[in-house]
Amino acid sequence: MKYYSTNGKAPVADLRKAVVKGLAEDRGLYMPEVINKLPQQFFTDIPKMKFQDIAFNVASAFFGDDVDLDSLQDLVYDTLQFPCPVVKVKESIYSLELFHGPTLAFKDVGARFMARLLQYFLRRGGSVCGDGSVCGDGSVCGDGYVCGDGSVCGCGTATKSKSVNVLVATSGDTGSAVANGFLGVDGIHVYVLYPKGKVSPIQECQFTTLGKNITAIEVDGVFDDCQALVKSAFMDKELNEHMMLTSANSINVARFLPQAFYYFNAVAQLMALGHNPEDIVICVPSGNFGNICAALFGHQMGMPVKRFIAANNANDIFFNYLQTGQYNPKPSKQTLANAMDVGDPSNFARIINLYSENGKLSPEETHKRITSLISGATYSDEQIRETMRQCYKETGYILDPHGACGYRALEEQLKPGEIGVFCETAHPAKFKEKVDDILGIDVEIPERLAAFMKGQKQSVPMTKDFADFKAYLLKQ
Repeated sequence: MKYYSTNGKAPVADLRKAVVKGLAEDRGLYMPEVINKLPQQFFTDIPKMKFQDIAFNVASAFFGDDVDLDSLQDLVYDTLQFPCPVVKVKESIYSLELFHGPTLAFKDVGARFMARLLQYFLRRGGSVCGDGSVCGDGSVCGDGYVCGDGSVCGCGTATKSKSVNVLVATSGDTGSAVANGFLGVDGIHVYVLYPKGKVSPIQECQFTTLGKNITAIEVDGVFDDCQALVKSAFMDKELNEHMMLTSANSINVARFLPQAFYYFNAVAQLMALGHNPEDIVICVPSGNFGNICAALFGHQMGMPVKRFIAANNANDIFFNYLQTGQYNPKPSKQTLANAMDVGDPSNFARIINLYSENGKLSPEETHKRITSLISGATYSDEQIRETMRQCYKETGYILDPHGACGYRALEEQLKPGEIGVFCETAHPAKFKEKVDDILGIDVEIPERLAAFMKGQKQSVPMTKDFADFKAYLLKQ
């Protein structure tokens, strides 16, 4: 499979380069040239299949040309050591609980898969070249440039060591999922950039207490500043000559594509309960839009659902695009649902590229295609609080602030005969102070979350000035 850039000005890449580099040379996001349709027999069999086997079939369609199938099966099974169950909340509304992994957040799936895939490439490779190609297999390409280990590569740039440095910006759960997914992985060092004072204390302790190959960087700014630092680092020639950089944000194809696994699994569970998949509406609380983007790729592969809803907090950039056809990014607002506090969602570029057929369709035609499949919602903090209280009172189900946006959107937008499933993206205990205060309860902290809270915080203070961040990395 080849991957092209959404900006259209970078060379196509194979999966190995797309994963190792993260971002294309022209600052665009990688997209697969082809999205393979899954066979009809798969959808006939899916209600009786195990989660791991469903995921392996999906992974084979995405990655089977680039990873041998035995290794890919091992990667998938090792990633999915926990369930992602569908739980009925009330009539016609189900919760897709994505908080049963090691860090109690949906990003555990993508982060664990990416860590294992990156390690797979490093072990099979040898030296890593400056353009992200991994040498060591003896293959000949391009201009015949010889790497330091004697193998041949076409990049013509300096050979680097096998060590890879992962840069990840987080507004909450990404940092902990990536840090724990990569913790102790040989040859990889992770730098987690997070906005000072704008993630929950429990979220913060999940990536600032680990040590080893994980470094937490506390940025005096907002999430968008953290994301800008990461993107600027990828584009800086001097930094990339000094160290091998990649990203584990949802801009990386190995992070966001595996998130399609649990959407197929959710459909399978609902079908097993007797629901018609063509009545299913999937609602995704959305910030940087990697999660819903994975669902949309699943739909392109044939996943038989009716439509999607993107639920926003007060950061309503995508919601406004749906209403007007105009995309106007703006500084993010701090909200109760902090992991969705994004004012310029990176994966918007992928959605536009997907539905414009890589720019073949006009902006008007593209907008029409998107709005025929996706509707939006946007909620204030007070509406989120109100929804959490109402749901708990009526059903006894405890929503976290992000899941509350998804639940409310389904309550407001479901039509007769439709079945709604929303992503409960994180365990309510990760936002214990907020949830306890809003619901007047004492949310029990799961044992694996309590263990993080006993650790000692270790973080590096950083301004939002790229020059300061660059100077720090050049010393590493």
